[in-house]
Amino acid sequence: MTNPKSSFKQIAIAAARAGDSKKASPVTVFDLAGTSPLADYAVLMVVESAPQLDAVEEEVLVRLKQDGVYCLHKDGMRSRNWKVLDYGGTLVHVYDQKASEFYAIDKIYDKCKQVPWEDKPAAAPAPKAAEAVKEAPKPAAQKAAVKKAPVKKVAVKKAPAKKAPAKKVPAKKAKPAAKKAAVKKAKPGKKAAPKKAAKKTAKKK
Repeated sequence: MTNPKSSFKQIAIAAARAGDSKKASPVTVFDLAGTSPLADYAVLMVVESAPQLDAVEEEVLVRLKQDGVYCLHKDGMRSRNWKVLDYGGTLVHVYDQKASEFYAIDKIYDKCKQVPWEDKPAAAPAPKAAEAVKEAPKPAAQKAAVKKAPVKKVAVKKAPAKKAPAKKVPAKKAKPAAKKAAVKKAKPGKKAAPKKAAKKTAKKK
């Protein structure tokens, strides 16, 4: 099956994500941009062991086959440290650290532009919005606490104002009582005066 040139980038990105799912690291996609007659894109994936190398190779083959893309050629089938999958315009290199150091594979594409292949997390901004909502009620709670404080102070001021009139009431009632006592003492004095005058007139006669 022949692959159109417009899909070579998609093939490279799909292969990179397949290798990443099997813990290959680092995974790098290069845009060869006409620098190589062999392909337009190259995918480099580093593994830690031979079993992992086989697992990454198998995952790439299966994932791309599900998309209707088939490998045209395989190189290094008997190798335990480096394999190459040829998809026409896209080359997929799977190798271990020893092969990387010995063949300097990454330096072959050192001057080529790297292509971002990782999915951008669309749900990342959601937690920030949730935090903003949680933080919003905090200032409101502080305002409510400030408003409640003056209410308590007003209640304390009203208590002594009620007790002040109670002390003045007994002082006003005491004055009329003194006046009544003075009136009672004065009345017997006035009545006694006429009796004495009557006795004096009787003696004169």
